[in-house]
Amino acid sequence: MTTRRLPDHQVAASSRPSDATEVRHPHTSPARPMGAMCWPSESEMNLIRTKVAEMSGKDSKEVRVVVSPYRICPLGAHIDHQGGIVSAMTINKGILLGFVPSDDSQVLIQSGQFKGEVRFSVDEEQLPGNAAKLNDLGRAKGSSNSQEECSWGNYARGALYALQKRGNCIKQHSTLNCAGDTALVSKPVLVQKLELMVLDVSHGIIGFICGAEGLDSSGLSSSAAVGVAYLLAFESANKLIVSPTENIEYDRLIENEYLGLKNGILDQSAILLSSYGCLTCMNCKLSFESDLHVQTKEHRLIRCVESNGNHNNETTKQFKILLAFSGLKQALISNPGYNSRVAECREAAKVLLQASGNEGLEPLLSNVEPEAYEEHKCKLDPNLARRAEHYFSENKRVLKGLEAWASGNMEDFGKLISASGLSSIRNYESGCEPLIQLYEILLKAPGVHGTRFSGAGFRGCCIAFVDAERALDAASFVREEYPKLQPELASQIDEDKMVLICDAADCACVI
Repeated sequence: MTTRRLPDHQVAASSRPSDATEVRHPHTSPARPMGAMCWPSESEMNLIRTKVAEMSGKDSKEVRVVVSPYRICPLGAHIDHQGGIVSAMTINKGILLGFVPSDDSQVLIQSGQFKGEVRFSVDEEQLPGNAAKLNDLGRAKGSSNSQEECSWGNYARGALYALQKRGNCIKQHSTLNCAGDTALVSKPVLVQKLELMVLDVSHGIIGFICGAEGLDSSGLSSSAAVGVAYLLAFESANKLIVSPTENIEYDRLIENEYLGLKNGILDQSAILLSSYGCLTCMNCKLSFESDLHVQTKEHRLIRCVESNGNHNNETTKQFKILLAFSGLKQALISNPGYNSRVAECREAAKVLLQASGNEGLEPLLSNVEPEAYEEHKCKLDPNLARRAEHYFSENKRVLKGLEAWASGNMEDFGKLISASGLSSIRNYESGCEPLIQLYEILLKAPGVHGTRFSGAGFRGCCIAFVDAERALDAASFVREEYPKLQPELASQIDEDKMVLICDAADCACVI
């Protein structure tokens, strides 16, 4: 892990990579692509800057804003936690976190969605048990809203927890020989050097965080977007350079360890690695390095054939992204369905690995060869067999989908998305009646190429790729049909917010 301070004059510098193999600076303000709906708007930015200026007593020009977009996953549903191959892109809606560095170690945060304020010091040691205690307190109050209001500050504390944990590791360094070549420390002419790598987080932040106005973010990775926003804010405030790959791991620590959610790395990877006009492809099989640094093994940014070499491309004008909301609101960390599915996938992997003589491998379905799955799937009980079938069929759909996207074939790409949605219902058994009905309505909507649940599928919304010229017609169709089937849930959603028409966006950054 390489972490260093950023000179003052480079904090707001802009740097864009030419391809996915280059490290993108997390404190970058990317150029806003022409043709994309502008987000955040100047009015949104001004409101946040004014609010933070009032909170901190500083000039609004000193306020920095983290833009952390929500993500969608067209293909690769429910397989990231098993080390599968997934696809993702960000949308032009998400989390905005305005902040200024504190003059001391204190953190003060207010929210546009939840009551109260969060106060703590970056000097405090953050422990995972603290998050559990706050969640228990919220549950004791008897409502999911009170739980969220009680615990919304956990993400800020979790970001500090991740930075504290990863910032205190012993790392062995090589030195240089006389010729200037990097040499191994095992050579007798060199001196072994051990250094305590410390992320010097000494400054807190004064900040105001809010989600996209009027948007129910269920199923859009809002938790990862919040975690990433706090990480970038703390790093910017303390002039730290941390690569996107490292921040993927830090956000995993927030969710897996601090909050106790057994999800994979899809959400944070998409938010930190995506690029406007591209489909982000990620191999989520984790790589455990000698210094315990976990990272994405591979990621690629894939453009359609028409848009190679042209950021302002025609492909993104061919489609819009619909977000259709069910009205369901159930926090993922309080729903046992998600974690139970993860456990079932691991149990299926265990059976298959034992049957194929590879019981020494970690029980992940990505460690099971497709040939071994075909040979031994008959040994799985029906429930585990469905989970494994979803994993292996979804991996195939991702690979076919990448080809369809790269060739600009939105029709085939959409069919694969809808097939993914069907497998999520039948094999992974996620979703519930309202979400399934919403999925079926979108299948019939005019101009829709493909649709599926977004997120874990236990609450929230469906996404759909739709012909740009027919997006308004498709949205109207859903607004008319869904209330017929779910009048009570539909009544809880503002009609103009039931279906949103979005564009693709860029990665998270600090402006």
